[in-house]
Amino acid sequence: MAHLIMNGILASRIRGVRPFGVSLLVAGFDDKGPQLYQVDPSGSYFSWKASAMGKNVSNAKTFLEKRYTDDMELDDAVHTAILTLKEGFEGQISGKNIEIGIIGADKQFRVLTPAEIDDYLAEVE
Repeated sequence: MAHLIMNGILASRIRGVRPFGVSLLVAGFDDKGPQLYQVDPSGSYFSWKASAMGKNVSNAKTFLEKRYTDDMELDDAVHTAILTLKEGFEGQISGKNIEIGIIGADKQFRVLTPAEIDDYLAEVE
């Protein structure tokens, strides 16, 4: 994470360029627990408990503020992520047009299959 941020800051301040041109949400898990950072094109970064980016970011963040808790179980977190995504998604959400990645205390990252996503979608509808 530090390497990514330093590259952005150096490129922005020394060379006057924005190396990424996008904001990133970077998630991980360390000995302090789950971590979520937002990195912007200038190399600035912010730590969040939960966050959103994109077209309807205000609605999504308001939704997350109401739903997110530090002690959420995995299923609740996935449901909350899906419901937040639906706040700003145009069209029909399915396991074919979204991806969901999860990481836990075992520090193993895994992407849910389209079938798993469809199961979660069925639970929130």
